[in-house]
Amino acid sequence: MVVVESKEMVFKVSKVSTTPIDGQKPGTSGLRKKVKVFIQPHYLQNFVQSTFNALTPEKVRGATLVVSGDGRYFSKDAIQIIIKMSAANGVRRVWVGQNGLLSTPAVSAVIRERVGVDGSKATGAFILTASHNPGGPHEDFGIKYNMENGGPAPEAITDKIFENTKTITEYLIAEDLPNIDISTIGVANFSGPEGQFDVEVFDSASDYVKLMKSIFDFELIRKLLSSSKFTFCYDALHGVAGAYAHRIFVEELGAQESSLLNCVPKEDFGGGHPDPNLTYAKELVARMGLGKSDSAVDPPEFGAAADGDADRNMILGKRFFVTPSDSVAIIAANAVNAIPYFSSGLKGVAR
Repeated sequence: MVVVESKEMVFKVSKVSTTPIDGQKPGTSGLRKKVKVFIQPHYLQNFVQSTFNALTPEKVRGATLVVSGDGRYFSKDAIQIIIKMSAANGVRRVWVGQNGLLSTPAVSAVIRERVGVDGSKATGAFILTASHNPGGPHEDFGIKYNMENGGPAPEAITDKIFENTKTITEYLIAEDLPNIDISTIGVANFSGPEGQFDVEVFDSASDYVKLMKSIFDFELIRKLLSSSKFTFCYDALHGVAGAYAHRIFVEELGAQESSLLNCVPKEDFGGGHPDPNLTYAKELVARMGLGKSDSAVDPPEFGAAADGDADRNMILGKRFFVTPSDSVAIIAANAVNAIPYFSSGLKGVAR
């Protein structure tokens, strides 16, 4: 672990007066609005403070929180705001994926599995994503809160958040806390009115690869990818899945770099729509032989794509499409024998 910044300063906690802003009712996927709504004065701050106020004190004061997302436009600014509000609300430490990138499944895994060098465990997370919706200055932004079990906040909590947004009069923020360099792995230490406050930027791919190796048989997959009879293509649609694709497919599993499409995360998803379907994953669809014009190139045997925050996927075969329901059925049918994590039995399936 590298300490990238250490401050002896005692940052101040400011109480900023605010007024309720209509429409801050989070759904099952959190709060989603256009960027122009989120950048209104106090809008994001009202929602974050309303979330802190909806949680029990032990889930906030002295707690460890994760703050990251799919990297869409406004995420970097939002991360700095949430860090400063976390410090002001008595949070002990904040964990941020490098460059602010963590897929929604990875956030869940970090909450459940990651242990800090001091034995700390996360009690929740702010995830910055609008899922499969487009990103950019004129497009969508979103925020949701996940609980200590790694899952989304239940309705009882989201209802409290909504009620709080209708009555909020002030929020807490450490305005003099300097911005954190989220591109550099390390720990920044500060002192506040209630003691030490740390921000750790970590390599999210390393933790995720470790978890994936405990779930899947990497050696068996490596043998498949090395076979001359098998070819595949993976399209991240310039979403957060690209932060993991090279590490997993190329470095760990030995796939060719040419097997990856659009695996550089971008704030506007390359101007595309990060929804993995036949309409928006045009490049993958064409490569798999399902485009409007026939290609002289023989399509790969297998293709897949993920949405912006990498919690939904599309599966393709050579010149055919697998519906989401069928892909889940195929996984379920083969889970016990093919996936080590399910060797003791499959507990359930969600569609």
